Amino acid sequence: MLEKGLSAQCTAVADETNSAARMGSGDLPVFATPSMVALMEHAAMTAVATALPEGATTVGSEIATTHIKPSGAGARITATAVLTAVEGRKLTFNVGARDEEGMIGEGVHVRFVVDREKFMAKVAPRG
Repeated sequence: MLEKGLSAQCTAVADETNSAARMGSGDLPVFATPSMVALMEHAAMTAVATALPEGATTVGSEIATTHIKPSGAGARITATAVLTAVEGRKLTFNVGARDEEGMIGEGVHVRFVVDREKFMAKVAPRG
């Protein structure tokens, strides 16, 4: 059952694969903002995954974040998501990310509960 307060944490280590230079969001060897956002989204998805009905998942639809401090190579980044509101299929989370020195980013993320098969049926095949 989806209830306020569900939460999860996900961790990544800053390296060349998730750097701003590699992601194309900058040209420095620091943990990229898109990588931080993806880690926050993953934490939110994980927070509610076991509370969803059979055949359901969540998809991200909105995120508003600040990236307030850089993290260099080797930094361990932990993103946390806490479910703060459930409005039908709409789920709202407070999200944050920290490294060993403290907060590096925070924000609000919205996801929607969807039926996997119905959702994928709307995706046009390529080829």
